[in-house]
Amino acid sequence: MNPTERITDNLDALLAVLPEHIPEALNKDTELPELLELVMDLGRPPEARYPHREVVLDPRDITFDDIDYVVAHLGQFSGDNRAGIERTLHRISAMRNRQGRIVGLSLRVGRAVFGTMRIIQDLVETGQSVLLLGRPGIGKTTMLREVARVLADDFNKRVVIVDTSNEIAGDGDIPHPAIGHARRMQVPSPSLQHAVMIEAVENHMPEVIVIDEIGTEQEAAAARTIAERGVQLVATAHGNILANLLMNPTLADLVGGVQPVTLGDEEARRRRTQKTVLERKAPPTFPILVEIQERDRVAIHSPVGDVVDALLRGEQANPEIRSLSTSGEVNRDRGGVRAKEVARFKERPLKLYPYGVSRDSLEKVIGERHAPVAVVDDMDDAELLVTTKAFYRRRVDKVKQGESRGLPIYVLRSNSANQVRQFLSAVGVAEPRPSPEEGEAQLRSLQQRMSRFGFTSRRRKVKKL
Repeated sequence: MNPTERITDNLDALLAVLPEHIPEALNKDTELPELLELVMDLGRPPEARYPHREVVLDPRDITFDDIDYVVAHLGQFSGDNRAGIERTLHRISAMRNRQGRIVGLSLRVGRAVFGTMRIIQDLVETGQSVLLLGRPGIGKTTMLREVARVLADDFNKRVVIVDTSNEIAGDGDIPHPAIGHARRMQVPSPSLQHAVMIEAVENHMPEVIVIDEIGTEQEAAAARTIAERGVQLVATAHGNILANLLMNPTLADLVGGVQPVTLGDEEARRRRTQKTVLERKAPPTFPILVEIQERDRVAIHSPVGDVVDALLRGEQANPEIRSLSTSGEVNRDRGGVRAKEVARFKERPLKLYPYGVSRDSLEKVIGERHAPVAVVDDMDDAELLVTTKAFYRRRVDKVKQGESRGLPIYVLRSNSANQVRQFLSAVGVAEPRPSPEEGEAQLRSLQQRMSRFGFTSRRRKVKKL
């Protein structure tokens, strides 16, 4: 741990809700302070998960009595099958059978780490909206919680947290002390997060709103509305890197959105590009984007609008890389380049999981372009989920699974080859240019079609001097 950080985990409160034989096994482990999660599945031994290993705690299988014991000591499970322990940051998620009975529990350890925002504090102090990205478990919510506390306590700002799953401020009506004097609004159901975001602005006069996991079109629209009213936003979103948002039409608006634009012949020649190109649609909701690469290392894109414009032109992203030294100093490096982020899939195959999209049509277009894209059968192997508008609007289980895993989701308007071609262009797989032989064949075919309709091709004679 960095010497400038201090951790509060309330681990005793979590151990107190477990059947006796599980804490006994846990207390023998010297790495208990690093515990990430406990897993209790019916008919299987209990497991403890650490950053780099998993441990079976007891050879005895979990029974319904064990699960019922834990549930009886928790708060009420909400519509997203999550519960907590009052005034702690621990999160307990349930798995149910078809009859609705709980048959599995994931008990995630919640920790308040004081000092984590030091690496981005100067960015937050500017008053501009900041978006945090990173893989699950990397520490986005921990940093978000610390941002809320510092802005409320050290800068005396009116901070309101929209706490959808009670992960930021903990379970119960009284928020965890880790958020300082920031206020917290709970959300009755995840589907109402966007409405509570707007309510926070209209009713409570915040200077800063803190939100965890913007994941739907309605929430992205609410974020833009809030930003346009002059309120600073600090939020996280589904996705690991900036390219994830650009490929996700649902969330692309957070960084300005992307739209196809048809250029004139002269402009296309001047740019040395094809006539249809992608351009940014609007000013970004978040002028600053932070990719959390490791706990003590981040990549900063600012101003986001300029970065997105450069990426869409095929240029390099050149983020500022920051890291915390063992003494707590912030080291900065402008040389950490992620080259051609949007077109990064040219270097290695993009693993694609289609749902509701014709696999035959998809593979046909991929074959036409010789695209470096691999269609996978398992979502666990995928880097991107592609579905249609109809399936996305119905919020089918596969879409929900993809969102919960932070998987970028690309939504096609319809299940057609043309839509697939547009999708491949959006992720950086360009239309293949015909070979000289193919070009000649296409020209002859065009001339034949023209002659059938009475058009003739005339060549001008050039006099020799």
